[in-house]
Amino acid sequence: MSVASPCTGICRIDPMTGWCAGCRRTLTEIAEWGAAGDGRRQAILDGLAQRRWPEGAPADNASADVVPPSAASTR
Repeated sequence: MSVASPCTGICRIDPMTGWCAGCRRTLTEIAEWGAAGDGRRQAILDGLAQRRWPEGAPADNASADVVPPSAASTR
């Protein structure tokens, strides 16, 4: 079974954190997703749960939540 992508379709990299505003992955994590095995994909997802928007981040990012793997699309 393949680990689903956390992509939400809101694809903007926040310059303060370097994270995508929709899924909170870094550009490196986004780029490696397609070739990554399920173990690496799960490790990326596990790391997303730890990420919190810092004070001073744009307000629209502060409410962006990571989509749980069970609800994520296959992007």
